[in-house]
Amino acid sequence: MGTSPATAGTRRSVTTRTMAMLVVGATALTTCLVSAQSTAAAFPKVAFKLLPASQGHIDAKARTAPISTSDCVTQIGIHCYSPLQYRAAYNLNKLYDQGITGKGRTIVIVDSYGSPTIQHDLETFDKQWGIQDTNVQVVKWGNVPAFDPTNSDMTSWAGETTLDVEYAHAIAPDAHIVLVETAVAETEGVTGLPEMMSAEKSLIDKGVGDVITQSFGATENTFPGFDKGDYKSLTDLRYAFKDAAAHGVTVLASSGDNGVSDSDNNNNLYPYKVNSWPSSDPLVTSVGGTELTLDNNGNRTAPDKVWNDGYGAGGGGVSAIFDRPWYQTGVANVVGAHRGTPDISMSAAVDGAAWTYESYAPASAGWHLTGGTSEASPLFSGVVALADQAAGYRLGQINWRLYGMSMLPAQWSGITDVTTGNNGYNNVPGYQAAQGYDLASGLGTVDAYTFVHTLAGR
Repeated sequence: MGTSPATAGTRRSVTTRTMAMLVVGATALTTCLVSAQSTAAAFPKVAFKLLPASQGHIDAKARTAPISTSDCVTQIGIHCYSPLQYRAAYNLNKLYDQGITGKGRTIVIVDSYGSPTIQHDLETFDKQWGIQDTNVQVVKWGNVPAFDPTNSDMTSWAGETTLDVEYAHAIAPDAHIVLVETAVAETEGVTGLPEMMSAEKSLIDKGVGDVITQSFGATENTFPGFDKGDYKSLTDLRYAFKDAAAHGVTVLASSGDNGVSDSDNNNNLYPYKVNSWPSSDPLVTSVGGTELTLDNNGNRTAPDKVWNDGYGAGGGGVSAIFDRPWYQTGVANVVGAHRGTPDISMSAAVDGAAWTYESYAPASAGWHLTGGTSEASPLFSGVVALADQAAGYRLGQINWRLYGMSMLPAQWSGITDVTTGNNGYNNVPGYQAAQGYDLASGLGTVDAYTFVHTLAGR
């Protein structure tokens, strides 16, 4: 079983066109499972390797400054976007004008290893775009080793960490950011997911965090016992999510970067439809991927569509482990008897990559482009933090609210249907976007101004 940062999922050779997107894979949810020192849950003694979700989508070329979307199209062959463009596209600026900035709310981000330069990089990012700074609270969980800029696993996770922190902060600029850095090692026994879950539960029990964003995951089929119908190695890890539900904490996860496929323990994609955890967990809000087409000012020049641009595709499908939760009763005709993902979608396309600043590897310090559902989950974590502030309390498990809101007209709910595209990938036929809920984009995407007020009930 492997867990990886969402962007780690797809490693591709760097061509002129792909160089700006290698940062994109933050939500690939592919094959990295880290060995952990926590004893919260024990796996059979099998060696697993934990990789960051964004690993396969990080632009190899560092730039001294970002360039405009039109220049990206001309020079690189893809669209690229700044946080200010996302703010315009998702109609966030009117919320900021009302003082809804995430103030008083806390976003928890969990990544292996973390990044030794995250505070400096965030400040550089903020200065570029005129966003107010914040101090990132770093929590080290376990014996986190010293950062080695020549270690590809560490730099992959550092790229994921940078993406997560910069874009959660960009959407909810006054929210407090807690970055949990977990220790990872390639040893047998307890692996990375138990360590991550143990860290999350500890913070929840201490009252830290209103929303948790997770840009990592592992294919359900890779958990020990899956082929025998024994899902205990996975279900024993759900304690953090149960604890979150009990404490009113919202938990998010990237749906994956390989469409309806995902990675096996050898980092090969399955030749048939699979799903990944924690995205597939009914206690988690699964965040899928869309492709935005924006001009230099963040105005849409075409409707959003399902992310599937040749560099990756938004994850989605039905769980092989979890039954359909009660809140998906209204979409039973789509999901059948099982949990369907995603629930909601945000920007993730490589052809529509986000600018990040990173300097954890001095040889490649500068501005890079990143994509994947590892981008989508932190983007949505910021939206949830805004809604928590607007409501005046933690909204907690929001899936039932989302499916209820989807019954309202879009102008009241703030949920914008995505009806174009599909998430077929690696020659595995995917699901087609359609009117209403679908297994490619979920309920759709958001107009944040209306969405936040409706979700908050204010």
